[in-house]
Amino acid sequence: HDPGQDQEGPAMSEQDPAVPGRRVAKGAQFDLITQPVDLPNGQRVELDLLRHPGASAVVPFLDSETVLLIRQYRFATGGDLMEIPAGKLDPGESPEACAARELEEETGYRPGRLEKLGAIWTTPGFCDEVIHLYAAFDLEKTEQRLEPDEVIELVPMPFAEALDSLSGPVVDGKTATALLLADRAKR
Repeated sequence: HDPGQDQEGPAMSEQDPAVPGRRVAKGAQFDLITQPVDLPNGQRVELDLLRHPGASAVVPFLDSETVLLIRQYRFATGGDLMEIPAGKLDPGESPEACAARELEEETGYRPGRLEKLGAIWTTPGFCDEVIHLYAAFDLEKTEQRLEPDEVIELVPMPFAEALDSLSGPVVDGKTATALLLADRAKR
């Protein structure tokens, strides 16, 4: 399955719908299910799956050589991460519309133009999330509208410096992939 070709993300399950998974936990945003799965090798096992509606992420270019990253507090990492703006798809929302919405909400910039860079499975060992990656250009200043759980600082930096930051000890996967794809597209 090629998530780059799939505008809505993966199928929720390729298993027999007559053998549904059982919800193990319902969180604030996601469901965790355990589901019997027939593997390609003939084995039948129970696997956990975190259901996710999909997301979009965007590399905002302030000009041809400057990107706008965000420093965001992430509970799971125990601190801040340098990232590109991103967020989950609302029901019925296209990945492109989500990218534009999240960029504006998190940074206060509206894209004049979006270019699709690709899509990635974020953690395919236990989650069905696909993040659609974009680059944004011709940005127009608007107003930042953060959610209560978003603690974000805007960090403009040269694109080359953003690429160099990818050699850090631990980096955000969607950001690393999107920056590398944007670099490839620029060439």
